[in-house]
Amino acid sequence: MADHMTHESFGQRFKRVVRHWSSSKADAQRAFPESTLAAAAQAITAGEQTHRGEVRFIVEKSLPTDEVWDGVTNRQRALALFADYGVWDTEDNCGVLIYVNLAEHKVDIVADRGIDRKIDEATWQAICRTMTDGFKRGDFHGATLAAIEQVNALLRTHFPAEGVRPNELPDKPIML
Repeated sequence: MADHMTHESFGQRFKRVVRHWSSSKADAQRAFPESTLAAAAQAITAGEQTHRGEVRFIVEKSLPTDEVWDGVTNRQRALALFADYGVWDTEDNCGVLIYVNLAEHKVDIVADRGIDRKIDEATWQAICRTMTDGFKRGDFHGATLAAIEQVNALLRTHFPAEGVRPNELPDKPIML
């Protein structure tokens, strides 16, 4: 992992570890109660009926300590989860992962190569800001649903549905 390490000082790295250690499961459940997770799943399911994309939503209360200490960034973690959960492995190469790291207060979106060719980074960053701005106001529910709808709208535009197709990935959000 040394090639992935950020250039944090020992003090910065220690503060980051403490921030991740202090992020609790209870905090995650307050931010994302079952009602919000169910609404997110419904929004993903409804959206996927209108486009060929596959959307996964993963919320992580904190990174594993060794990854924090090694300087793994939010983006690197999102890319790893994109691979671990098979978001890349869809028929049309149009999987999208929305990843929330509560300890870091960060959101990353990873899109498969089929989508990445059509949607620029600035558009994804704007959707991430929709979430982080809402989170700052304490509106985890509304910001999450707004971001999922923005992703669904992009997928409808670039990958419209072409009849009935199987659901390739589960729509239920994952809490880590």
